[in-house]
Amino acid sequence: MKKLRVLALMDERRIPPDEPTDEELVSADWKTEYDVTATLERLGHEVHDLGVGGDLNVIRRTIDEVKPHVVFNLLEDFHDVPIYDMNLVSYLEMLRTPYTGCNPRGLLLARDKALSKTLLASHRIPVPEFAVFRLGKAVKRPRRLAFPLIVKSLTKEGSEGIGQASIVDSDERLAERVRFVHERLGTHAIAERFIDGRELYVGVVGNDRLQVFPVWELLFERLPEGAPRIATERVKWSRAYQEKVGVKTAAAKGLPDELRSSIERLVKRIYRTLQLSGYARIDLRLDGDGRVYVLEANPNPQIAYGEDFAESAEHAGIKYGELLQRILSLGMRWAPETRG
Repeated sequence: MKKLRVLALMDERRIPPDEPTDEELVSADWKTEYDVTATLERLGHEVHDLGVGGDLNVIRRTIDEVKPHVVFNLLEDFHDVPIYDMNLVSYLEMLRTPYTGCNPRGLLLARDKALSKTLLASHRIPVPEFAVFRLGKAVKRPRRLAFPLIVKSLTKEGSEGIGQASIVDSDERLAERVRFVHERLGTHAIAERFIDGRELYVGVVGNDRLQVFPVWELLFERLPEGAPRIATERVKWSRAYQEKVGVKTAAAKGLPDELRSSIERLVKRIYRTLQLSGYARIDLRLDGDGRVYVLEANPNPQIAYGEDFAESAEHAGIKYGELLQRILSLGMRWAPETRG
């Protein structure tokens, strides 16, 4: 294996310490950054951490100084704006610097939940019916859109702003929740038909040739009776709440082989339709009648050790170090000029 100079781009607030304690590694917000950079170093690569805020010049200067073989992109946004991540990797492409993760076009198509759903639906890929409610506009539900609905930010990631109250069953509550998204998150809102059922996650790696990881599932061991099983903001980020309701992810059980094969074909179609590259996680819902709906595609998903993406890769026989090495190799091979 060739030893590489790797420039790890990360939020300037998430630069990990050199020697973290075991306690810090359990819940630190820089756990992903530490897991990735420490593992790459153990693989023998020369890793340079670079914290980024809102200044592109620091990236250009560091690339000129370090001359990395590849950039490992751990940024989830730029200048605190999630959809700017596509502009950042466009900048890396203009600098002719290889990078890991998704390309700009894939990020553009996937980050806008309405745009991605419209595109997927045009390819006859099943998505929940939806409507977008834009900032400053009156909330008027289309007649075709039936309750119950779940209301989300159109562009925010990581379940930001999603709670049990996001599921609404009347026009009054719909208007209230749309206002909440507009005022708290400052983004347009999307309301889509709530699919009651199992929440499934499927990891994919590749540029042209794709590998689909085993189907993973979000599980609740102690959720109050009648509470909807959804990935709220607290489910994603509050360790205390996770312990309270018994949140975990694990390999999905009881899925017929035919359904597993169908899901594998489906996620490959989604990946290619949205022109993704590198690695991604596709979020699905499986209803009580066995129908699968696509919730969203997540390019550059969470890849900390022990998270669902890495766990499902290991279930497929790919150890964490091998996974990161594959992501590096895919970044080195990505050639934007060959894509039409």
